[in-house]
Amino acid sequence: MTIKNQYFPQTITPPGETLFEKLEEMGMGSKEFALRTGKPEKTITAVFNGKSAITADMAIQFEQVTKIPASYWLNHQRGYDEYLAREKRKQLIKESIGWAKHFPLKDMIALDWLPASPKMEEQTQHLLSFFAFAHHKAWEGFYIKQQLKVVFGLSLSQTNNPYAVSAWLRKGDIQAESLHVQKYSSKKFKQLLIDLTVSNFNLSEVSFNQLQNCCAEVGVKLIQTPSLSSLPIIASTRWLNNAPIIQVSENFNENQQFLKDFFHAAGHILLHGKKEIFLEHIELKIQDKEKEKEANEFALKYTQHQ
Repeated sequence: MTIKNQYFPQTITPPGETLFEKLEEMGMGSKEFALRTGKPEKTITAVFNGKSAITADMAIQFEQVTKIPASYWLNHQRGYDEYLAREKRKQLIKESIGWAKHFPLKDMIALDWLPASPKMEEQTQHLLSFFAFAHHKAWEGFYIKQQLKVVFGLSLSQTNNPYAVSAWLRKGDIQAESLHVQKYSSKKFKQLLIDLTVSNFNLSEVSFNQLQNCCAEVGVKLIQTPSLSSLPIIASTRWLNNAPIIQVSENFNENQQFLKDFFHAAGHILLHGKKEIFLEHIELKIQDKEKEKEANEFALKYTQHQ
């Protein structure tokens, strides 16, 4: 999330420089000041040079000698530390620009996933915020190197466009996080699938919101995420915070295709593990064909008479 209307100064004077100027005004050298504050002279010199930060203990001692409140010294140090951190952050953003250019930024802006920005540095910052990562290497560790398998158990290096796929999945996660559902019940989910089949379920008669609400009642998060122009029609099944997610593209306009994908995803939820992620309608270099076959057979049982 971007916080608006905040002012960050371009430069901030190090607190040690301010202290040096104050001592000059007082006609006091570093050796005398060190003696009066009970600090080693090398520590005071390090503060002057910005190589040592002013601690709470030091600020109290400085207050006694300079008559400037300890809170001033601490706030000055805090502001300077933040300034240095933001300068370091700017460098990290610059290092991530090349990574950001791989994403379909125009599409993401048009879909209002990202705010528009004329500068690539700002756009890169928005993209990192969208993924909730501090640096592009964190994205690589999560989506490519699987450094957190318990949360994301698939390497997108298996796909032809890991950048667009990760953006689409991330948007789905954001949508899913804001969707409230009941505690998941496999028994109730199975019954829902039976009820939909018995009622000769037809998308032309039932809205997506109605189906989404039915799924929510049994603990399944059904979400619809617009597709990206650089990404084929896609569907995904995975788990997030102990709730199964069925994410589909809004391009599923044909009822029969939607039904097949919906019941196929249901098969993955009921038949396969919570740690696995399944992507449909997209080429994968490595794919568990047996599990895909099982999900297809599961879906066929429910859709062959539709």
